[in-house]
Amino acid sequence: MKLGCVMLSIASFAITPVVAQVPVASLAKPPASAQHYAIESTGGKLGDSWMWTTADGTRMNRESLNLRGQVWEIDSRGTPGADHMPAQMVIRGINPQGDASESFAIAAGTARWKSPVDSGSATYDAPAFYSPLGGGIDATAWLTEQLVAAPNHTLRLLPTGAAHAEKLGKLEVHGQPNGSVTIDLWAISGLNNSPTPVWAYEDGRFFAFTSILGWLPISYAGEQERLEKAQSDAMAAQTARLAKTLVKPTSDPVVFAHVRLFDSEGLQFLADQTVVVEQGKIVAVGPAGTTAVPAHAQIIDGNGKTLIPGLWDCHLHVGDDYTGLQELSLGVTSVRDPGNDDLRTIDRRTRAAAGGLLFPHVYPSSLIDGKGPYTAQVANVATSQEEAIAFVDRAKRNGFTGVKFYGTFNPAWLPAAIVEAHKLGLHVHGHIPAGIRPMDAINDGYDEVTHINWVMMQAMPDSVIPVSNGIMRFEGPGRYAKDVDLDGPALTLIVQTMAAKHIYSDPTMVAFESLYVPENGDLSPSYAPFVGTLPPAVERGFRQGGFAVPKDLTRADYRASWAKMVGLLKKMHEAGVPIVAGTDGSGIELIHELEIYEQAGFTAAQALAAATITPARLLGQEQHTGSIKVEKNADLALIEGDPSRHMGALRQTRLIMLDGRLLDADQLRAAAGFSARPH
Repeated sequence: MKLGCVMLSIASFAITPVVAQVPVASLAKPPASAQHYAIESTGGKLGDSWMWTTADGTRMNRESLNLRGQVWEIDSRGTPGADHMPAQMVIRGINPQGDASESFAIAAGTARWKSPVDSGSATYDAPAFYSPLGGGIDATAWLTEQLVAAPNHTLRLLPTGAAHAEKLGKLEVHGQPNGSVTIDLWAISGLNNSPTPVWAYEDGRFFAFTSILGWLPISYAGEQERLEKAQSDAMAAQTARLAKTLVKPTSDPVVFAHVRLFDSEGLQFLADQTVVVEQGKIVAVGPAGTTAVPAHAQIIDGNGKTLIPGLWDCHLHVGDDYTGLQELSLGVTSVRDPGNDDLRTIDRRTRAAAGGLLFPHVYPSSLIDGKGPYTAQVANVATSQEEAIAFVDRAKRNGFTGVKFYGTFNPAWLPAAIVEAHKLGLHVHGHIPAGIRPMDAINDGYDEVTHINWVMMQAMPDSVIPVSNGIMRFEGPGRYAKDVDLDGPALTLIVQTMAAKHIYSDPTMVAFESLYVPENGDLSPSYAPFVGTLPPAVERGFRQGGFAVPKDLTRADYRASWAKMVGLLKKMHEAGVPIVAGTDGSGIELIHELEIYEQAGFTAAQALAAATITPARLLGQEQHTGSIKVEKNADLALIEGDPSRHMGALRQTRLIMLDGRLLDADQLRAAAGFSARPH
C-alpha cells in the first residue's frame, strides 16, 4: 500500500522553479537545536524527522523514512509571507515514485506551483495556504498552526479547496526529560474524505500527528497509543450521531419489486424478480408475478435497477470510522481487514455492536511479523516461536477470524504457528516470509496467498527470495515477470496446487496496477469515475504515479510485467483457484478490481461472485450472507443499471441494506466526504 493511502496529502511542501533531483547526501543537515520527531507505528520506529527555523525565519524540515523498503529521503524549506502563509516553498529528494522535487512561489500577485503530477498558477489576492503534494511533516505543522490562528479556524487552500479546524478535546502527555504537557486535539476537514486529527500545544504550536504512522516529538514517542485512543474516542462522538441519522427507520416489511437480481450461487442474472425483507432477514425471493407482497409493505420500484448481495472488500485496512460510511455507500456490507491496530479494530467492533457506529461487518485478521527494518507498520512483532504462537492465541481470544503472517516473520516458526491457528479454527494467509517461496508457505499450511505478486514470486530468480520482505517484493516481479513463462513448471505447479487444495487468492490487482502502470500525473481507472467528487487534495494525491522504474528498465517493462500478472490471474481462474476481491487501497477501487477480472477472462457473474459469495465462503459466512436467499441476512445493494453488461454500473448505488436497515447511498456518500455520485 502506498504511503499516500495512509497520509494522503497532509504531510507535504515546495519554491519555483523546481530543481533537479538532489542526491540524498546533499539534503539539508539538521542542526543540534532542531526539533526531533520519531516516525513510528505499533510495529516500531520507521524513521526520523527534524524541524527547525533559521535566523531569517525560514522553516526547514529533513525527513528519512523506510516503510518496508519504500524510501523517503526529503527536505523542505518554506518562507512565510507577510500574511504568515507560505510565500515560497521547495521540496527536494526522493520518494518511491522517484524525484520528489516540488515548488511554490508568490510573485507580483500570482501564485505558481509545480509538483511531480501537475503545475499551475492562480491570482493571489487574499491569504491562502499552498497544500503540497509531497514533503515532510512540517507542512502539517505549518498548516495546523495557521488554522488554529485563523478567523473561524478556516483557510483557503491552493491549488484549490479550503480547510477548517475544529477543537475536539485535550490530553495530558508525559515525556522525558520535558515532563508533562497538555495538548489540544484538532480535527482538520477539507484535506481528506474524513477529518484529519492533529495535536497542538495549547498556544497553537504543532505537537504531533498520528494515523497508523505517527510523527511524535522524540521525548514523547511512547505516547502514540494514548494519542490514537484519545482521537479515536473524540471522533467516535461524531460518527455516533451519524449512525442515528443515516439509518432509515422501518418497522414494516420492505419489498424490492421488479428488480434484476444477481444470483451469486447460480452465477446468473434473473429478470423481473421480487425480494421481500422482514426483521432483517430475506423472507421471499421469486418472480415478480408470483411472489406475494405483504400488506403494509414499503415497496421499492426496481425497474431498470439490479439488486445484488452486499459486496465484500476482502483486503481493506480500515482507516477510521468514516471508512465504514464510504464502504457502505459503495454497497460494501462486509470487509475482511487483513491487518490493523488490533485495539482500534476491537473498539470499532464494540461500538458497532452497541449501535454507536454505522459500519459494514468486519472480519479481522491479526497481523504477525518478525522484528527488523522491514517490520509491517501495524504488526504484532514476534521475537520467538513461542511469542508467535501466543499472538495466534490472542487473535482467537480477541474474536478475530484469521492470522496474517508477514515478510519478516521467521519462516522456521510457520509450521508450529499455523498448526496452532488451525487448531483454533483461524484462517491463515499473508505475505511470504523472506527466504521461502509461496509453495513452501502452502506446504506449511497457508489457506490463502495474499497479493498477485506473491503467487508470481514462485517463478522469481533465487536472488529475489532472500530479500523479498523489502522493496524486492515489488521490484522483483516488476523486473522479471515480463519474461516469465506462464505455462512453465514453476507457475503451473503453484496454480495446480492452489486449485487442488482450494487455496484462495486475494490478488489485489488494483494495487499492483497502480504500482507498475501509471506515470506521475496519470489517473488510474480506479479513481477516474470519482473525479470532481473528491476533496481536491485527495484527487491530486491519486495522480501520483507508480514506483520509480530502475535505471536499466523502462515503464514499458513494468507494464509488460503487469500484463503477465493479469495473465497469471487468468491462468489461476481457469484452473479453478478461488479468487476473492480486495483493494488494499482506499476502498473505492473495488469495482475496478472486478473490471480487471473481466479483462482476465471472468464473466460478469464470475467477477461479481468474487466480491459476494466467494469471500463469504472463505470466512465461513455463506449461510448468512453473500447471496440473495431466503433466511439469509438482508445485506443488499440496489444498483441503477445492469452490471451484467457494464461492470461500472456497480458504482451507481442507490439504496443499501445492512441487516435489514435501509440506507440511502447519496446520504452515505455525503457523510463520507463525496460531493456527488461517481460518473
